[in-house]
Amino acid sequence: MKNTSKQPDLTRGTILLAHGSRDPLWRKPIEAVAEQMRALAPAVHVRCAYLELSTPDLPASAAQLVTLGVTSITVVPVFFGVGKHAREDLPLLMSALRATHPAVTFNLRPAIGEEAQVIELIARIALA
Repeated sequence: MKNTSKQPDLTRGTILLAHGSRDPLWRKPIEAVAEQMRALAPAVHVRCAYLELSTPDLPASAAQLVTLGVTSITVVPVFFGVGKHAREDLPLLMSALRATHPAVTFNLRPAIGEEAQVIELIARIALA
């Protein structure tokens, strides 16, 4: 049901899921995307999560959003290609999230590097 009141719909959340790194500076681009998303859509709760070597992980970020009352979470894998993590690990993590939070709808987007807009943008930047 569409929210037709003047109040923003704060029940939606997005998790940007990246690989992770021991280098704390590695997180800056992912966090910059999250900040840009917050500026573009203040009513959507945005969190970052990491598969390994960084925190928070996907279950912790999802739990944060659920605590805020979020009932619909979209997970966006910020991976350029589809490797083992996206192909094997991520479906298992999504199943675990759905089992842990049965009242929440979880949507998994394709790896960001598979999106036509991203491919075109990278090509245009490379040609510039």
